[in-house]
Amino acid sequence: MTFRWLCGVLRVRGKTDLFLVFLFAAGFAVLPVFALLPSLWGFAAASAVTYAVDEVLHTRAPAFVRRLAALQLTRTMRFAVRTVMLLALADRMGAPDAVLVAALAVFSVHSGLVIMYTAMHHAIRRRRTLPVVVRNLDMSGAGIPQSPPALLYRRFLRKLLHLDLPAHAGLLAALAAGAWQPAGIGFALTAGLAVAAVAALLGQLRRARRTPPDDEVIAELNRQLAGYRPEVALYFSFASVSRDFMYQVNMWIETLEQLDRRPLIILRERASFRYLGRTSIPVVCVPKADDVAQLELPELRVVLYPGNAGKNVHMLRVAEAKHVFIGHGDSDKLASSNRVSKVYDEIWVAGRAGRDRYRRVRHAISDSAIVEVGRPQLSSIRLHADHVPGPVPTVLYAPTWEGWSDDDCHTSLIPMGVALVEKLLAENVRVLYKPHPLTGKRSRAAAEADRAVRELLRADNERRDAREARDAQEAEAAIAAARPRLAEIQARLGELSGRLTGDDAQQLRDARVPAGDGEAEWHELRSEWHRLFWESRGPVRHQVILRQLPTLYDCFDQADMLISDVSSVVADFVASLKPYVLTNADDLPDEDFRAAYTTAGGAYLLDRDCTRLPEILRSVREPAHDPMAPERRVLKEYVLGPDRPTSMERFNRAVDTLAEKAAAEQAERLGEGEEQRVVVGA
Repeated sequence: MTFRWLCGVLRVRGKTDLFLVFLFAAGFAVLPVFALLPSLWGFAAASAVTYAVDEVLHTRAPAFVRRLAALQLTRTMRFAVRTVMLLALADRMGAPDAVLVAALAVFSVHSGLVIMYTAMHHAIRRRRTLPVVVRNLDMSGAGIPQSPPALLYRRFLRKLLHLDLPAHAGLLAALAAGAWQPAGIGFALTAGLAVAAVAALLGQLRRARRTPPDDEVIAELNRQLAGYRPEVALYFSFASVSRDFMYQVNMWIETLEQLDRRPLIILRERASFRYLGRTSIPVVCVPKADDVAQLELPELRVVLYPGNAGKNVHMLRVAEAKHVFIGHGDSDKLASSNRVSKVYDEIWVAGRAGRDRYRRVRHAISDSAIVEVGRPQLSSIRLHADHVPGPVPTVLYAPTWEGWSDDDCHTSLIPMGVALVEKLLAENVRVLYKPHPLTGKRSRAAAEADRAVRELLRADNERRDAREARDAQEAEAAIAAARPRLAEIQARLGELSGRLTGDDAQQLRDARVPAGDGEAEWHELRSEWHRLFWESRGPVRHQVILRQLPTLYDCFDQADMLISDVSSVVADFVASLKPYVLTNADDLPDEDFRAAYTTAGGAYLLDRDCTRLPEILRSVREPAHDPMAPERRVLKEYVLGPDRPTSMERFNRAVDTLAEKAAAEQAERLGEGEEQRVVVGA
């Protein structure tokens, strides 16, 4: 407990990182001691340790480095402390005044040049921060200059500060030899390299001034949009965009790509591009509301919103288009029946269950505004009848996160997650643990429960390995053999992702119309990655799934049963017709729980103490004993809609219908406007 607490306070992940932090602290602590003794070799060793460990921590423990910066122990401050201690050492060892004055002058000049370089870097960055960022449109006509070389531009402060190394090494060598020529050479190198760096960046600043102004960039974007003529837009904004939230966009990409009408993705936060999935659809990121208003989209007929965000109002002002809330999943949570949805022209839900949720929001949402379109994303999920069980039952535990408040029906991790996993392990099942990406972001209790569950699964894997050493060796060999190919595939998927690197200006400069190559390779590689991953892991070892791969839906295909909370994960799993369990952490009567939550209609309900778990698992071990199977079949159509026509067909038809309605209304408005002009003219 003390170890975990210490790791949490210092923001490090394990014993190695903790050791590096203590080594780092010890190095800085002994610097003044060795400087005042004085001890040249002790100081040199401690200084080398602080240099090296500081660099390693930036890579291994960035959260710890950010914690230091919050305490004003920035990288610049740490370099300054090291320099002051070096000057103290030189003075204590009797260095001549001329050497001390020269050292002070060189280090002062170096610091001044770092400040000058930083100011120029900020000026370049401001000039190259553009009003829009684009993917899959040709913006070469904007005339944007090339980004400065990475050597000068990226991580510049780290490189500049390290230019003090020649001066440090030269002065230490001079103190050791008793001759001052090495110090002079080191001082000259530090000052000369710093001056050369500033001169080089000055040339880049002149080039950056040729970056076109914002209005010209937007004008070029509008020319490209006029050529593409988008008819449907997916609009997304979130206050703190990260990979944890971008799933709300990524889940809709393949659906948009299959539409009959030309789609466009509009994002509002620059960080969105970093986590946007592969797509051939044109993507535009417009951070400022004023710039959104300048987008010219005369043929835009339908705007789709996967989330409710304050910045949605900047797009809702477009009167020529119809605005639709499509959400990012179908669940019994508030987001799936929010009164805020009244601002949209229509609300698209998967099935009749979604319609009934909104009916319960009395006097808020008109029933005519609800359209049932299914869930096109679920077409690839393997059905229960096609599933081949493994040697032991596989249970996917996918709890939701703790939410923004402490309301009921959020995560089961805090009240019962650890006990649930302990009992699953006692039942000799294989556990796939996939927590919600936001787990632990708000609640420390959720984060601690999450860590405890991971530790339970790790320890149980080790116990199994100890009992079956030969099988464990074979499993480790299989994982090791697959690792290079998995890494190779992921690297290639990264190349095919379409993600652009560099600042706004460079991404805009590199944006281009996709050639259409790589689509088949992308899907083949993802399929191969999943096959290799599961084959190498074997059918009995527990797995903790935290990354984008394997996907949630691929975990569905591996599982015999799902245990989850009230969330859209459950509604999606219903598509497989496999047994699933909802956690009833408050131990509500079954009738009350099922009445409150639609997806509970086909679920086994698990009490907080998990006393029902052995009986529930019979539905997997003895498929004939599965009393909820008929209820799941009924629930699937109620929640997700009918199998025919397909969800994609229904979604596409809904887009076409609404687009035609928007076009007809716009034509009617234009006709009325023309009539009024004729009357006024007469």
